[in-house]
Amino acid sequence: MRFALILLLSLFALPALAQGWGHYDNARFGYGLDIPPGFVGQGESGNGDGQAFALAGKPIALLVWGGLLAMTDFEGEVAARLRDDAQAGWSLTYQAVTPRWASWSGQKGSRILYRRLVALCDGASYGAFSAEYSIADRVMMDAAVERMAGSLRGAC
Repeated sequence: MRFALILLLSLFALPALAQGWGHYDNARFGYGLDIPPGFVGQGESGNGDGQAFALAGKPIALLVWGGLLAMTDFEGEVAARLRDDAQAGWSLTYQAVTPRWASWSGQKGSRILYRRLVALCDGASYGAFSAEYSIADRVMMDAAVERMAGSLRGAC
């Protein structure tokens, strides 16, 4: 009986958690994604390419940005960022790269990094986010990252 009550209460809590999600749209590059509950925007960057989000009391860095593919194509941009992360000491544990999107994650000490990039509709730019968080926050953040990755897309 106790288990049934807990299960029932959990089911009612799920819609409430889902309702707490926000959405960020970037006017300059025309991309958007869902933002987890509790994360507060720190203000649009000076050049309008994205924003940082913070969660009070947690050492979590959530960055959202867009960029131009001025010197390379999308796959070249992804390769450069993968190389930069590896050179920064991230031990890459997962990567999936396609012509339209790329995701990877890595670990450095007790920190986890997840990045996702998507090619945007104009073929000349991309939208991206990165989340860096502690292993202690992994359960919460893995679920959040999964939803953010699924929601990151261009407005076309």
